[in-house]
Amino acid sequence: MTVLDVDPYARACPSRQLLDRIGDRWTVLVINALEDGPQRFSQIARRVDGISQKMLTQTLRALEADGLVERTVYPEIPPHVEYELSALGRSLLEPLGALITWAVENLGAVQSSRERVAAS
Repeated sequence: MTVLDVDPYARACPSRQLLDRIGDRWTVLVINALEDGPQRFSQIARRVDGISQKMLTQTLRALEADGLVERTVYPEIPPHVEYELSALGRSLLEPLGALITWAVENLGAVQSSRERVAAS
C-alpha cells in the first residue's frame, strides 16, 4: 500500500484503525510516559494516574502489536519486564506532545465554552 492508496476519509481505509489507536487518550499518555526510556509496568501505571491494570495491559499489548512499543523480558526470578518506545513509537513523541501541549494551553477556553453552552 502506498501513500496514494491511503484515504482516511474512506470507511474501509486501514488508516482509520491507526488513527483510533494514536487518538486514544491512554495511548497518548502511555507513549509520553515512556519518553524517558524503558519502564516497568508499575512505573507506567504510577505515571498514568487513573489507568486500570486491565486497560494498561491492553494498551501496551496493542502498542506492541503495532510496533510502537518493545517489551523486554529479563530471565530472572521473579521475571523482570520492561517496556520502551521503538523507533516508530519515538516518532510519535513530537506530534503527541504537541497535542498534549495544545490541550493544556486551551483547556480554559474549552471549559468556558462548555459552560456557556450548558448555561444556554
